[in-house]
Amino acid sequence: MFVLKKGVAVVAMAFVSVGIFAQEKVTLNGSIQSDILLPQEDDKIGTGKYKDDFLTNTYADLHLRSRWIDAGARVEYMDYPLPGFESDFQGWGVPHLYLKAKFEQGIDLTIGDFYDQFGSGFIFRTYEERSLGIDNALRGARLNVAAIDGLNLKVLGGVQRTYWDWDDETKIGGVDAEVNIDRFSKKMQDKGINWMVGASYVVKYQEDEEIPVNAVQRLNLPKAVSAFDVRSRFQKGNYSFLAEYALKSQDPTWDNGYIYKKGSALMLSASYSKRGMSALVQAKRSENMMYRSKRRSQSTASAFLNNMPAFAYQHTYALAALYPYATQATDGEWAFQGEFGYTFKRGSFLGGKYGTNLKLNVSYIRSIEHDWNVNGAVAGTDGYKSSFFKFGEQTYYQDINLQLEKKFSKAFKLNLMYMNQRNNEFVIRGEGEEGEMMHSDIFVAEGKYQFNKKLTLRGELQYLTTKYDQGDWAYGLLELSVLPSLMFTVSDMWNVGATDIHYYMGSVTYNYKSHRLMVGYGRTRAGYNCSGGVCRYVPASKGVNVSYNYSF
Repeated sequence: MFVLKKGVAVVAMAFVSVGIFAQEKVTLNGSIQSDILLPQEDDKIGTGKYKDDFLTNTYADLHLRSRWIDAGARVEYMDYPLPGFESDFQGWGVPHLYLKAKFEQGIDLTIGDFYDQFGSGFIFRTYEERSLGIDNALRGARLNVAAIDGLNLKVLGGVQRTYWDWDDETKIGGVDAEVNIDRFSKKMQDKGINWMVGASYVVKYQEDEEIPVNAVQRLNLPKAVSAFDVRSRFQKGNYSFLAEYALKSQDPTWDNGYIYKKGSALMLSASYSKRGMSALVQAKRSENMMYRSKRRSQSTASAFLNNMPAFAYQHTYALAALYPYATQATDGEWAFQGEFGYTFKRGSFLGGKYGTNLKLNVSYIRSIEHDWNVNGAVAGTDGYKSSFFKFGEQTYYQDINLQLEKKFSKAFKLNLMYMNQRNNEFVIRGEGEEGEMMHSDIFVAEGKYQFNKKLTLRGELQYLTTKYDQGDWAYGLLELSVLPSLMFTVSDMWNVGATDIHYYMGSVTYNYKSHRLMVGYGRTRAGYNCSGGVCRYVPASKGVNVSYNYSF
C-alpha cells in the first residue's frame, strides 16, 4: 500500500534525524490498542450476516522524543473492521506520522500529521475519537511560537484526512493568537486576575465544481470559505467568565442544501467554584456552522474542520446514555446548560459522618427561528432569515438530572440519580414522527462495597420508563475487582417493553504492569454512540469480545 510505504520512509528518516541531532537522552514510548470481535449471527437482535469470522480495529503508536526533535507514527489495521466501521474505514497502513523540531526560544515546528484546536473549536478542531471512527488530522505543517511570555501564536496549513484518503483538492490554512493580558500587568497579577483574549482565522480553498440546480443553471461556488473567531476568558478568584463569537462566510454544501447564508455562533459561559460548592451557566446560539473540507460530503464522521460542542450532560450510565443528543450544527440551535454542585459538610444533618455530594444539571436545546424565502430552501439562495433572539417552534432536547453521592461507612458508598429527558428523535436521528417529543424517566442506583484492600464489589440498577420507541428498559451490573490484577463483570440490558430481548454481557479483565486484557461474551444493542455532540450509529452485534491495551 502506498500509504504504508510512504509512511515507513518518512518515519525512518525522522528517526534517523532524531539520532543525528539529539544531544541529550532519547526516549521511546508508544501504545498498542486492539479491539477484536469473533462474531456470531443472531436474528433476534438483528446482527445480519457476517462476511468474516474475525473482526478487529488495531492501532499501534510509536513516539521518539528528545530535547530538540520528536518523531512518531501510527499503524492502523482495519482490513476486517468492527461492526459500524465497514466500507470507508476498511484498510491498513501508516496514516499518521510526524516530525517535530523544538527550539530554545519557545518555538516548535511540526511537519506531517497533527491535531489542534482554536478556542472552543467553533471554526477549527482536528482530533481523533476511535469509538466514533473520527480522525480528521491535518497533514502539512504547523508553527507554534511562544517566545514572549503571555503571547501564543499558531500558524498551520495542510490537507485533511478522510478515512484512508487525503483531500489534495482542498487546502486548509489557519492562524490563531492568544494574549494573556495579565502577564503584562503586575497590578492584575497582584489581584489574582487572569485575562485572556484570542482570535483565529481559518480558510479552506476548494476548486469550483459543477453542481446543477436545474437543466439550465449551475451554482457559482466560492473557492475560498473563511471563518473568524474572537474570544475572551476572565478569571478572578472563584469566578470565571468566557465569551466567544465565530462567523463563517458563504459556504454552500450538501449539509445546508447549497444555500449561501453565512454561519455564526455565540457562546457565553460563567462559573463559580469554591470548596464544597460549584456552579456553571452556559448559553450558545449557532446557525449554519457545519464546516467541512469537502462540500459534497454526507458522512457523519469525516471531513469536519470544526466541532460544535453539545450543551448536554455526557452521561456514563447505560440507560441515561441510551438516547444521546447530537448537535444540530447546520439547522442551528439555542442551547442552555446549568450545573450546580454542593457538598453537605461532615457532621451536618444531611452530611452525616462522611459528607454528602449533590449535583443538579439542566440542559435545554431549542431550534432557532427560520424565516424561509418564498421559494423555501432553494439551492443558490440565502435560504432563510433568522432573528437573533427568537426561538423556533421545536424543542430539540431537554435533560434534568439530579445526582446524589453518599458514603455511609468506610466500606460502603451509594450513588443515586434521577433523570427526566425529552428529545426530538425525528430531528436528532431522523426517527419517529415529525414534531413528536419522546419523554423518558431514568432511575439509577449504584453501590460500591469494599470488603478489604484487595476486594471491591460494585453494582448498578437502572430503569428507564417511556411510552415511546421500544418502551421500558431495565439494566443490572455486578463488577468484582480483585486488586491488583483482576476484574469480573456481568451485566444485562433488558427491553421490558416491545421486544423482551436481553442484551447480556460477561467479561474478565486482567491487568499486569502496562498490559490490559479483557475477554468477554455477549450481545450489544444497536444504537448511537456519541461524544461531544457527534454521533455514530453502531449496529447490533454478538460474540466474543477481546480488547488488549499496552503502553510503554
